[in-house]
Amino acid sequence: MTRQEAWELVSEYTESDSLRKHMLAVEAAMRFYANKYDEDEEKWAIVGLLHDFDYEKHPSPQEHPFVGVEILKGKGVSEEITRAILSHADYSGVIPETLMEKSLYAVDELSGFITAVALVRPSKSVMDVKVKSVKKKLKSKAFAANVNREDILKGTELLQLPLEEHIENVIKAMQKAAPTLGLA
Repeated sequence: MTRQEAWELVSEYTESDSLRKHMLAVEAAMRFYANKYDEDEEKWAIVGLLHDFDYEKHPSPQEHPFVGVEILKGKGVSEEITRAILSHADYSGVIPETLMEKSLYAVDELSGFITAVALVRPSKSVMDVKVKSVKKKLKSKAFAANVNREDILKGTELLQLPLEEHIENVIKAMQKAAPTLGLA
């Protein structure tokens, strides 16, 4: 599947601008990690872009990401990609094992959290977000309460990176994509 075909699928299934931007943020972070680990950037980016494309129409844990994976299989998308998408949901029964799967798990919640940190800044820009700001906000359970901090820490462990480095990596990835994310 090409990036254009993936975006068309996202556009067909997702009306929410914030959910689309979340998928774009995860795509950017996956590109970053693909480059860091000398992996296939386009494949990793497509995984990031598609990981939640079915969520708006099928939000229950009984449906997401299972419905999306079936749609992708019907379009001939590889098992490597569909398995990675399944692995980002704890309840799917698919444990993140490959570096691509671990990276997707690691960037999903963190990218959403960084977006929330950017949006409370006066500039509403990810360009002003610092690692220490993200770490400070992580301690506040009331801030972005719907973001699972345990998933962020588990993702960091999966990548075997210090939390600060992982946060910095995702901030850099999102800064590179800031105009597309509406966070410039």
